[in-house]
Amino acid sequence: MIRFATLLFSAALLAACQSSPPPAALPPAGHGEIPGLTTPPPASTPASYRDLPGWQSAPLAASLEAFRRTCDRFGRRAWDAPLSRSAAWAGTAEDWSPACASLSAPLDEAAARRVFESLFVPVEIIDPAGKPRFTGYFEPMYEARRAPEPGFTEPVMAIPSDFVANGDAPLQRLPDGTTRPYPARAEITARGGQAIAWAHPSDVFFLQVQGSGRLTFPDGTTLRAAYGAHNGQPFKSVANWLIETGRITRAEGSMQGIRAWMDRASAEEVRQAMNINPRFVFFQSLPEGDASLGPKGAHNVPLTTLGSMAVDPAFHALGVPMFVQTTAPGLGGSWSGLLIAQDTGGAIKGPVRGDIYFGTGFDAGQRAGTMNAPGRLWVLLPRKVAERLYRDLGAGLVAETRQAPGAG
Repeated sequence: MIRFATLLFSAALLAACQSSPPPAALPPAGHGEIPGLTTPPPASTPASYRDLPGWQSAPLAASLEAFRRTCDRFGRRAWDAPLSRSAAWAGTAEDWSPACASLSAPLDEAAARRVFESLFVPVEIIDPAGKPRFTGYFEPMYEARRAPEPGFTEPVMAIPSDFVANGDAPLQRLPDGTTRPYPARAEITARGGQAIAWAHPSDVFFLQVQGSGRLTFPDGTTLRAAYGAHNGQPFKSVANWLIETGRITRAEGSMQGIRAWMDRASAEEVRQAMNINPRFVFFQSLPEGDASLGPKGAHNVPLTTLGSMAVDPAFHALGVPMFVQTTAPGLGGSWSGLLIAQDTGGAIKGPVRGDIYFGTGFDAGQRAGTMNAPGRLWVLLPRKVAERLYRDLGAGLVAETRQAPGAG
């Protein structure tokens, strides 16, 4: 069950694009005919750790913490169960148990790197459409109230009693017992509903964009507004609409720019803009718990700052380590790092598409907002899984992957 939905902050799509490295060779023709191996297309041969830009200097502490939480999830599965029905190429819980056991004990960075190099094979994933993209998201923290008051007029809405779960197409149960597709944002906000808290309208809007957050109250208490469900309507970009209608410039198409416009616009204008996006997210109230941990992602484990990433589950299995090379001002420019696939999102679509989790609060949001660039992605697979993958593809593991640098 998806506990946290990342709905890509639409303004990020408006940032300037940068050139990505040339892709590796495509896999042999006909790979899509192999049962359980329709996507994602891997490079025609596995990589060496020498091929991973910045691998030797990439910090591993956060990703190790995230991977250990993933291993706990793997340990609760049937040993022969695939990690993913749509990505059967990623293997079973049993395939991952040796790596999980080897990384369960405390390790320094050098030892952890040697374990990864000896047990995992890096396989670059190729996007046939040539549209690799990496963005960032975060857990916002907003002031809130228990009841509406000036400045705190927008409800953080709980799942309504008329909501009927139906996968990605939820229904609304009408008074006569019949059902219909759940209505769009405009109808939901017009009728109101049960609120877990009240906040500034722009804060609630961005809380829905991120899919989860923390709410702080004047008495010093904090709760987590955790993702509950969405109304099944398509996600549409408010940023694009504001630009197209001349309300903001393209340079203002950031979270900060949109918030500034909302602060100076009338309540009616803000409501009109918000209703451009028919997608509406409902929340559930949870205790804050350990303040150092992020919200739970789709993998049902707390997200780790710069250790977790949201991916497209149509292409990838949750829990798989991924090495990413990309660029972002909030990451200090050119950046490489190991991330664990632990979340999904409504706008995260494609085989080389990731949304990197930056943490909680204002600073995390500022950094995440700078993240929108092409890049490269390698999945790190247990050797047994990689060997099976390339055997099915009719290719063999190249010799150099058997002795990675520093593995001996």
